[in-house]
Amino acid sequence: MNLSTRFSRRHCGIVLGLLLGGLGIGCGGTGPKMPEMPTSFSQMNPWAEKRTARSQSPDENDSPLETTVDTPLIGDHTTIAGLNLITLQGVGLVTGLDGTGSDPPPSHYRELMLDEMRRRNIKNPNQILASPNTALVVVRAYLPPLVRKGDNFDIEVRVPGESESTSLNGGWLMETYLSEQAIVPGEGLMKGKVFAKAEGPILVSTGEGGDKESLAGVLRRGKVLGGGISLAERDLTIFLRNDFRSFRNAKRIADRIGTRYFRYNEYGLREPLAEAKTDQRIVLSIPPKYKDNYPRYLQVIRNIAFRESNIAKRVRMEKLSKELNNPYKAEKASLQLEAIGNEAIPTLKYALKNPSLEVRFHAAMALAYLEEPEGIPHLAQAAKEEAAFRIFSYAALAAVDDAESHLALRDLMNGDSAETRYGAFRSLSVLDANDPFIEGEKLNDQFTLHVLETTGTPLVHLTNRRKAEVVLFNSDQKFDTPIALRAGEHILITGSPGSETIAVSRYEVGRPDQRQEVSRNIADVIRAVSSMGASYPDVAQMLVQAEQQHNLPGSLEIDALPKAGRTYFRPDPNDPKKRGRQARIGNSGLVPNLFDGEDLKNNLPNSIDGSWDSPAPRSDSDEENEPQDRNKKIAPQDDVLKDSRKWYDPRRLLLPDEIPSMQEESKDDNMEESE
Repeated sequence: MNLSTRFSRRHCGIVLGLLLGGLGIGCGGTGPKMPEMPTSFSQMNPWAEKRTARSQSPDENDSPLETTVDTPLIGDHTTIAGLNLITLQGVGLVTGLDGTGSDPPPSHYRELMLDEMRRRNIKNPNQILASPNTALVVVRAYLPPLVRKGDNFDIEVRVPGESESTSLNGGWLMETYLSEQAIVPGEGLMKGKVFAKAEGPILVSTGEGGDKESLAGVLRRGKVLGGGISLAERDLTIFLRNDFRSFRNAKRIADRIGTRYFRYNEYGLREPLAEAKTDQRIVLSIPPKYKDNYPRYLQVIRNIAFRESNIAKRVRMEKLSKELNNPYKAEKASLQLEAIGNEAIPTLKYALKNPSLEVRFHAAMALAYLEEPEGIPHLAQAAKEEAAFRIFSYAALAAVDDAESHLALRDLMNGDSAETRYGAFRSLSVLDANDPFIEGEKLNDQFTLHVLETTGTPLVHLTNRRKAEVVLFNSDQKFDTPIALRAGEHILITGSPGSETIAVSRYEVGRPDQRQEVSRNIADVIRAVSSMGASYPDVAQMLVQAEQQHNLPGSLEIDALPKAGRTYFRPDPNDPKKRGRQARIGNSGLVPNLFDGEDLKNNLPNSIDGSWDSPAPRSDSDEENEPQDRNKKIAPQDDVLKDSRKWYDPRRLLLPDEIPSMQEESKDDNMEESE
């Protein structure tokens, strides 16, 4: 036997002895303990866990302890785009003037109008432009966010500075196409994509002062309520922040949103309302229940959890339940619970028992958008008793298609506050335009008359933006006599003292005279003047004159809309009858599009919550939907609408010496709001 054989046998014996000895030691429980052998690949290779973790979903790797401390939300990694207004311009022709038009001087605008008239095969275009009953105008509009094809929006018109036209009162804007425009050095005015068309009667104001110069200026501009018709559609876009940008993250966020918000197609298949287009851009669609309050939808989207396990969600809901019952934290908690969805409904319903109106309001808001009617009485109470909550309560009531919501809104129209009454009307008209209680009649194919069977103080309400309508609260309102009014240039309304009838007459050169005898009922008079060709601006002029002459049994209000950003005084914890700390409810960026603010251009900040200071990154595919040169300075002679970006008050249709000071009215409004 050689040396190697003896060595191998000896080593085998040693190994066998060690194994038997170890077994004996293990059985006896004495002696030194052997180190445990690795039982998995991850224990033998410490890098394996990190490599395999990348292939797992974020939910599988979440530590419940870490998630409960700070759950990442979608709003932490994204920003919203598509909230900007697109400025549109065009050149139009106003007809139907009573000798106040003129032949436009040679200019770029005249050439554009002549080209358009030739494209439409209009004969003798120069002769039409030279008529004193026509005027060339520059048209401007602002295409709002989330507009759909066929949606209406307001139009502004103005006579160019060098034109001799003196007034647009009584005029009709012929069909005009509106597009993006920009002045390019060396190229002049360049036109972009056509986004809309415009047409309709022009509402003209008569200025704030009594001097002839200011009167002449404002008569040369006006607006067409709802005269713009969109030819394009605009969607919202979510952009991932640069430090979070990747297609994987974009897909994960889109999936999170799609799990919470979805719709069913014609085949019954579920489709998510968010779709990742690039590694940074996600296109977002709006559910029907949020279509009249998309700022709320964006708030909820930002509060959807980006990464969270089921256990962590339960723990977070317990925490949110406590915060919801704290007035100081109720708003944020309600948004996160609404983002969770149906699982949060019991928690929200329980908060309706809280003695704090603020807590009940926020819980009822979330329940309304979860299509739960239990919060309707609390929303109605908030709208009636607290002005700061009113605008958001009405938007939520308009989203709940329930009989109780209809009844609550009807009851709110019987109040004393004009804002409360018209706000309820606007909400019900959005909830169900065919509701018999508010269903109106179209007059002269220009505006709608609504006669409501309500109680309370008689009220006549006019609109000055979005749509032309007259709303009469109390159906039996009658004009007081004697009365002498004018509706436009050719229609007279007269009534002698003590008379139960009113004469409506139309006199115009070249046309037969017309005359009707109607009752003193305001609705009957409006129908009569409309049958003689009165437009909405003519009817508004008549009603404003009636108010100034004290011919109305009640008051006249114009756009009595609730506002966002009002101050709410919380009750003092020590004495509920005293005012405690104050809180601002909402801001201009949170105005529901159901109640557009006075100037839509000023109601859209950089963000929904006011915290997005950095502009959203741009995508090449968005170029066609964005103004090409929005910040470019335009020469004063080219920006003909620079001073007309304000809304018009039909009260200015009075004679100059009858016009109250606008500054005094503004002071009165501010005092009312502070009270």
